[in-house]
Amino acid sequence: MKAAIVTILLLLGWAETSFSQVAVIAHKSVPMDTIKKSELLDFYTGDIKKWNAAQAVVRLDLKARSDTKKAFYKFLGKSPSRMKSIWLKKMLSGEGDPPLSMHSEDALLQKVASTPGAIGFVSQRRATGDVKTLFLIEKEK
Repeated sequence: MKAAIVTILLLLGWAETSFSQVAVIAHKSVPMDTIKKSELLDFYTGDIKKWNAAQAVVRLDLKARSDTKKAFYKFLGKSPSRMKSIWLKKMLSGEGDPPLSMHSEDALLQKVASTPGAIGFVSQRRATGDVKTLFLIEKEK
């Protein structure tokens, strides 16, 4: 009986991690409550620079490679290296800067919560009520 309970608990833990998600988060001041994939890509490539006439978009990225970062960019249909080349081209042409890179999901979450106009991504379990969750991306395991 104990072995069956342990097996069930292990399976439940596996199921939870197998279906973990990436939360696209934003500062509470942004004028959107949801976001489409195409809009998200436009924000991250720098094609959209403002939420509205008054509020600039502050894009945040994770510095380190992680499952969360891989899932985010895979969802966008771009590799992190491809995104870097897009940002470099925009930077060299004077069209914009790359996103601010944060060392950890916790640092990214804190920066989004404290920066009007900020957008970023973290594991869903890290998203708090201090930010808006605009979209959930299913991670493949």
